[in-house]
Amino acid sequence: MKRLQAFKYELMPDGEQQRTMRRFAGSCRFVFNKALALQQAHYAEGKKKLSYADLCKHLTEWRKNSETQWLSETHSQPLQQTLKDLERAYKNFFEKRADFPRFKKKGQSDSFRYPQGCKLDQANSRIFLPKLGWMRYRNSRELMGAVKNVTVSGKQGKWYISIQTEREIDAPVHPSTAIVGIDMGIARFATLSDGSYFAPLNSFKRQEIALAKAQRAMSRKQKFSHNWKKAKARIQKIHARIGNARRDYLHKTTATISQNHAMIVIEDLQVKNMSKSAKGTIEAKGRNVKAKSGLNRSILDQGWFEFRRQLEYKQAWLGGGVIAVNPRNTSRTCPCCGRIAKENRTTQAKFECVECGYANNADLVGAMNILAAGHAVLACGERVQQDRSMKHEPAEGITPVMV
Repeated sequence: MKRLQAFKYELMPDGEQQRTMRRFAGSCRFVFNKALALQQAHYAEGKKKLSYADLCKHLTEWRKNSETQWLSETHSQPLQQTLKDLERAYKNFFEKRADFPRFKKKGQSDSFRYPQGCKLDQANSRIFLPKLGWMRYRNSRELMGAVKNVTVSGKQGKWYISIQTEREIDAPVHPSTAIVGIDMGIARFATLSDGSYFAPLNSFKRQEIALAKAQRAMSRKQKFSHNWKKAKARIQKIHARIGNARRDYLHKTTATISQNHAMIVIEDLQVKNMSKSAKGTIEAKGRNVKAKSGLNRSILDQGWFEFRRQLEYKQAWLGGGVIAVNPRNTSRTCPCCGRIAKENRTTQAKFECVECGYANNADLVGAMNILAAGHAVLACGERVQQDRSMKHEPAEGITPVMV
């Protein structure tokens, strides 16, 4: 079977290369926004959506136009890949996998991609990128497989390359035969049905005071001044520390769980809906807004969606599987007698059945019920297919898990 995998490294460009990469990223952002505006104008006029080939014709005109001739300074491949990204965004929207495409902002997800023309010299830890030349990178791990494409991205003042590779591997066979249910929570990040659990990292909460202090300091600076830019860089550094700590913790946790269990049963949580604001509207104001906003921050700080994504692709690579079950009443059902009642969960952490008196930790009871639901799916012979793309960040895509 073929495996798509991405290897991410930090680039070490010189000053001129950094300026060129910022210009390339800006050109790609300009092309994306201009193409999106053109698509919206066609829709407003009742015309059909422009295809990728049609947008490429417009791109050629933009590169020749005297007003936007500076686009010709950017390599054509990243600009064309930007149009492909817009085409993919529309497809995901029409297939109800994502929201409607939005205009890109400067400084947010600055990136561009080369599908070909790159040369890799692993022995000397350097890479050749068209119109950028040879550039050194931090060779932190060995790259495996044939190079498919290279994505250059800028974040928090640093530049990275993500090299997507493809290689042929034998069909994996999971080393374990165990099955486990997992209940996600706030007080306990992940509770397993075997009684073990992982404590939450709360990376944002740990840096919240420092972040607020840095943001107040930036608010007192004159916008776009030298001191304002230094203050902004400090905020970006804190955000990078928060994100890196969260990703590191999630990778370690998911690796431990996936290596020890062939089958993992989780709740099919709609994190986006669970973390929606409770403010409401001007006419109908929300209730418990402050408490809900605190809960939303805690949910997003845990990284539940990323946890599931990592479990799915790691299980696929190891030969295991992931089953997502309906989360309804998993924390209200007694695993002993099967009684479903709101009163069974007396507190956030305590479960005590009003029918048979069975008592245990509420998160553990939820994990046990999730495991039972997973056994029911397997016993009925149902096929569960994940809708999410199980990408190893930031790979293009991996074959979905089928259980």
